[in-house]
Amino acid sequence: MQRAEPLKFRAVRLIAMSESILIVDDERGIRDTLRAVLEDEGLAADAVASGEECLKAFERRAYGCVLLDVWLPGIDGMETLAQLRAGGVDAAVVMISGHGNIETAVRATKLGAFDFIEKPLSIEKTVLTIRNALRQRELERVNAELMAELTEEYAMVGESVAMRALRKQIAVVAPTDGRVLIYGESGTGKELVARAIHAQSRRAPALFVEVNSAAIPEELIESELFGHVKGAFTGATAAKKGKFEQADGATLFLDEVGDMSAKVQAKVLRVLEEQRFEPVGSTSLVRVDVRVIAATNKRLDIEIEQGNFRADLFYRLNVIPFELPPLRERLEDVPLLVEHFNQKFSAAYGKKPKRFEAEAMEVLQNYSWPGNVRELKNTIERVVIMKSKMRVSVADLPPVGGEEPPAASFRFPSFKEATDAYHREFIQRKLAEAEGNVSRAAELMGVDRSHLYRRMRALGIQGRSERGVIS
Repeated sequence: MQRAEPLKFRAVRLIAMSESILIVDDERGIRDTLRAVLEDEGLAADAVASGEECLKAFERRAYGCVLLDVWLPGIDGMETLAQLRAGGVDAAVVMISGHGNIETAVRATKLGAFDFIEKPLSIEKTVLTIRNALRQRELERVNAELMAELTEEYAMVGESVAMRALRKQIAVVAPTDGRVLIYGESGTGKELVARAIHAQSRRAPALFVEVNSAAIPEELIESELFGHVKGAFTGATAAKKGKFEQADGATLFLDEVGDMSAKVQAKVLRVLEEQRFEPVGSTSLVRVDVRVIAATNKRLDIEIEQGNFRADLFYRLNVIPFELPPLRERLEDVPLLVEHFNQKFSAAYGKKPKRFEAEAMEVLQNYSWPGNVRELKNTIERVVIMKSKMRVSVADLPPVGGEEPPAASFRFPSFKEATDAYHREFIQRKLAEAEGNVSRAAELMGVDRSHLYRRMRALGIQGRSERGVIS
């Protein structure tokens, strides 16, 4: 073994410095030398002479990294690595061999090895590889914890048929790179679905980059998406990366895509087609690998007819369409959502969770929630913050939709009759806004016209279409 000068102990230490190293080599001289060097570097180390001893060592304790020789008596290093992984061991494994070749290195990598180094070992390279392996393992652990937190933060709550179907659709679509266009009214959770797709995709370790097309001034949206070079326009005192470049290798969420100008639509179309673009003020092309998920609360087919949205961009974005149901169409999920937000906000504000009385829950479940899940979320947060009592009655509910909660006596014999009553009231209000025009009412509601016709017939509602009265 080539013994180099020991590396000086650095001030900046590993995140996982306290984790131990297991050395697995049948040559005692190598075991002793490596252990001494690692201890000089501030790393605790144990050493064993065979694959069998390695497996037994993991039965006694966990190690952060394993230095594993390929050629061992009994079960060899490759088989030992395979058994470690089969047993759920997540330690970083660095394979070492005096007879290494590309085929062996590739096989080790496929089995989950972090790296492969050849004998005679360079102490400096070995220690550096171990540090990198431990650092990578810690980053993966932290990333897993963050992903678990994100999963909790963006949990998709509900057991209605619509929600079960939505979760199934996400599970099918997420592992692909297919573009997704999410339709839904404001407050239905379009960003939630986009994040769920990203979290279950192969791009999950990378960024989820979002941009709200409706929230950025027209004169800045192009720079926001594609970046700019210094001096590209007044105020551009430094170069800036755009959202597309930030999302290279990751996921870009284009919210309210229906509000993009024609000029920006043309540039987005080109990026989708060619995966490249020019920053504002630049003549150099930037190449990217971006998965785009778009969302809108507008009917893009109507926007296309009115000349507000490009048909070719629509077809590029609409590879896999998602349509999110409004909360009024899945009111059976309201109790689950209430309890979810109750637990979440109670924990956030250091309070004990409230107990909603049956009559209060009934009122919440009978309301049509025009603001969808967002409105319900805000309502429960207000209750948690403002009400000191543990039990929440109808009188404790804040006004919803600008009105006081309906009286507790406002009940129906069955859930279907209650739902139909509120759907009937909602549709009649929208028809009134549209002066009886069913097509216009469907547009206001964000639903397909044929769907509204069917629902009106089922509820016994009459309205005026472009051709007259329907029944």
